[in-house]
Amino acid sequence: MGTAMTLVKDSPPNTAPRPESASAAGARRRGRRENLAGYLFMSPWIAGFLLLTAGPMAASLYFAFTDYNLFNSPKWIGFDNFTTMFDDPRWQNSVEVTAKYVVIGTPLKLLLALGVALLLAQSRRGQAFYRAAFYAPSLIGASVSIGFVWRALFSDDAVVDRTQSFFGFHVGGWVGNPDWVLYSLVALTVWQFGAPMVIFLAGLKQVPRELYEAAEVDGAGPFRRFWNITLPMISPVLFFNVLLETIHSFQIFGSAYVVSNGTCGPADATLVYTCYLYQKGFKDSQMGFASAMAWMLLLAVALVTAVLFWSQKRWVHYEEAAR
Repeated sequence: MGTAMTLVKDSPPNTAPRPESASAAGARRRGRRENLAGYLFMSPWIAGFLLLTAGPMAASLYFAFTDYNLFNSPKWIGFDNFTTMFDDPRWQNSVEVTAKYVVIGTPLKLLLALGVALLLAQSRRGQAFYRAAFYAPSLIGASVSIGFVWRALFSDDAVVDRTQSFFGFHVGGWVGNPDWVLYSLVALTVWQFGAPMVIFLAGLKQVPRELYEAAEVDGAGPFRRFWNITLPMISPVLFFNVLLETIHSFQIFGSAYVVSNGTCGPADATLVYTCYLYQKGFKDSQMGFASAMAWMLLLAVALVTAVLFWSQKRWVHYEEAAR
């Protein structure tokens, strides 16, 4: 008996792996099938991203360092496109025009959107109609037809010209005046304030009414309630709108091209960055130079975005951080 106990005691434990249960194996197979189905449903997007986004971006990065005119094989020239770009006075002018458009148009658009959102946040009759009416320009403003209408409105002896002449301002049509044509584009982008207005309106609806009631009890007026309650509470929404509209402003092309009748003028007054990029790439057949311009635009937008994200620590207030 002692020998038997010794054998039992000295025998090694059974370390053989247990067979996987049928339910666990079935769950694994179902998981693989579900993953495969997910990848199959994603395959159109993946193919589109690789063929229409990632592939062209990689090609344009290569073309940026080449002399390429769409008809002959690209020839590697290194950084010559970039050095030529910085010495080009028209490129410098396009940077100035775009910066002026962004600095003037974006704040005006956001101010108007916030002001209208504050009015629509109050309960009033016909509120749904006003929201739809103010949002409609954002849906149609980017179309080519609106560009033609805008050009007709701001031409010589048109509606805007006659209206300002009635009030004693004789500046002529804005479209043909190099000093005023850019402001017609600013007016067009400000007119399309509906999209940021809706986002502001959603943010205003999230502000607790108790804060306004407490401020009224303390004797705070409308301006102080707006400055100390409304702005801090909607600062994340404000940051989102500033970021989005700034990026959109850098990408302006259609309205400038249509309003100027394809010339980006007069006197290069509406020569925004993308318009000059289009001219160099498709009119002058300098696709290598245009690719270099496109990557400079990407770097500029990335830099502005980084600055905005860095600055948000000073003026954007999140509820999680407050807690």
